[in-house]
Amino acid sequence: MLKGIEINGAIPDTKTIMKETLSIAWPAVLESFLVSITNFVDSLMVSSMGATAIAAIGLTTQPKFLMLCFFLATNVAVSAIVARRRGEKNRDGAVRVLRTALIFTIVLTLILSSFFILIDDFIIDLAGSRPETHELAVEYFDIIIIGMIFNTIMLCINAAQRGAGNTKIAMTTNMTSNVVNVIFNYLLIGGHFGFPALGVKGAAIATVIGTMFGCTIGIFSVFNKKSFVYFRGVKGWLADSFSIKSMFSVGMSSFVEQVFLRIGFFLFALTVANLGTTEFAAHQVGMNFMHLSFSFADGLQVASVALVGRSLGQSRRDMARLYSSACQRLGLLCAFVISLVFLFLGRPMFSLFSKDPVILDYGVMMLRVLCVAIYMQIQQVVILGSLRGAGDTKYTAMVSLICVTFIRPGFSWLLCYPCGLGLLSVWLGTFADQIARFTFGWIRFKKGDWLNIRI
Repeated sequence: MLKGIEINGAIPDTKTIMKETLSIAWPAVLESFLVSITNFVDSLMVSSMGATAIAAIGLTTQPKFLMLCFFLATNVAVSAIVARRRGEKNRDGAVRVLRTALIFTIVLTLILSSFFILIDDFIIDLAGSRPETHELAVEYFDIIIIGMIFNTIMLCINAAQRGAGNTKIAMTTNMTSNVVNVIFNYLLIGGHFGFPALGVKGAAIATVIGTMFGCTIGIFSVFNKKSFVYFRGVKGWLADSFSIKSMFSVGMSSFVEQVFLRIGFFLFALTVANLGTTEFAAHQVGMNFMHLSFSFADGLQVASVALVGRSLGQSRRDMARLYSSACQRLGLLCAFVISLVFLFLGRPMFSLFSKDPVILDYGVMMLRVLCVAIYMQIQQVVILGSLRGAGDTKYTAMVSLICVTFIRPGFSWLLCYPCGLGLLSVWLGTFADQIARFTFGWIRFKKGDWLNIRI
């Protein structure tokens, strides 16, 4: 693993490396998995309102993430730089980075929320809405955007905590947010214990209430003395010029990447929406299973960002490489287990959402593709996460441009319309995207240039 890399100190044995990796990874993996399970239950509750409601809420996903791309990019920079400052034992610098990011987050959220509400009809129409889904989607979208300030603050604080290696607090905030969301879904969607039955509107309100709880926990976490990003005792709200420059450099590259991702996913979702409401509803359920599998990759990615950033902050390029490899190996194990579950239990699990035989047949088809694609998916997420943790965001942005903006929607459209493969084409396009991202990521990882970036 360390061929061509200078050894800068004692190398722990394999057991120690895996133990350290798991200590960071397990809360992040558990958080991401439980959040996905909660979202799974959330979607199950929404499915009780029928395919139209599922499709309407699904239409808001890409417009919501289009707005969030500004903040997700900032958070990549925050995680990477805080992890590096943790390795340098520079707590004051890490706190000022988070404070600077929070100022930016709050101001930009207020501006963008106002703008997106003004163009709500246009953007939902652009997402591929139909007469039966448009009004429901706009109503859901507006409520989510109004409460977006709680979500963006929570995401920013969690990014800093993850970069510092405190994945447990991020797990707590997200889990609290999602559990509260599910509780209020039960109370507000169908109307229970005296609460009004608000349907889709109730699902949106429940989501906002959940993020309010999570945001509150996140804010309290930075006033905990045990936290590396402890606010009290650190003067100044702005980071030093070098950190701001690094935030801008890493953040801009990540922003470009996020824009490419959103454009690609938007085009991808539009291809599915044009197939019809039943196909789009089936696809949305299938995406829940994909997100479930992605949760393991996401958790391991969090660990790789924290461990790679910390190791490079300590000038241990050798350990950065080893920790990333450890995360990749754990990812392969997760992919094997999940693929077996989807292969043998996929249809019964899909039937929880719908008994429609057409939707069930679509479900079996999607999960069979996912059983193979999951190996590429988890590996590419972990590898590209290592590159981001090192600050190599320009390369990851290029990969997103090629794979998500062109390969995924291009293959999907080509196989869907000229070839007439319908919904299958969309999932084959997703598979092609995962293979391409894995290939590009692996080439860069093996080359090793990412180990020499300074942020």
